[in-house]
Amino acid sequence: MAVIHDTTLKPTKLELLTEWLPSRPWYRGGPEAPVLTRSGGFRLDDPEGEVGIEFMVATDTSTPEPTAYLVPLTYRGAPLEAAEHALVGTMEHGVLGRRWVYDGAHDPVLVAELLSLIEGRVPAHSQSIDGALDPEVIRSCTTATFTLDGFAPEPADDQEGTRVPVPRGMVLHLHRILNPVPENPPLCPEGAYGHVARGWQDPQGAPLTAVFVTLRSA
Repeated sequence: MAVIHDTTLKPTKLELLTEWLPSRPWYRGGPEAPVLTRSGGFRLDDPEGEVGIEFMVATDTSTPEPTAYLVPLTYRGAPLEAAEHALVGTMEHGVLGRRWVYDGAHDPVLVAELLSLIEGRVPAHSQSIDGALDPEVIRSCTTATFTLDGFAPEPADDQEGTRVPVPRGMVLHLHRILNPVPENPPLCPEGAYGHVARGWQDPQGAPLTAVFVTLRSA
């Protein structure tokens, strides 16, 4: 089980994202740097206990209409091989030392655990409470179990988000721009074989819910 340490991070996660987000094709901000707040999310466990996995909601309030971004991140104690292009940055952790922070769509550990979550084989964990599960995460799946031996993700970004091809002719769609859905959303979005949804808070503290990820045919 991952341990959440109450310690310092230099730079902070939001400071790293302030530099990184404007480089993404799905970024909706203006010419000025984003002004980010941490608005919610959840974590997954790496079975090997080596990689931190977090799905963060970061809200940019620099524009008249705030934008909530889904940012899946992985935290590693050493560089991920052949993933320099996916590096968000490095930070110094007060307990663990230097950590390499990656866009999680490129990390095979995150992709494998995300599929396991969709399939219902692993639970989601609280973003900030050590050892606690997150009962607010909603998931569904209508397809068979995936086998990912030797799988290396090759995601593609565009203005709509990130698509990660996975085995059996499927694609994970990471909805980088979170669009709120009505209360009691359908179990699975139309045309999808699975999904993950969760709530977060807008800058005024109002609760919102969105679909974070869908699993669809390629």
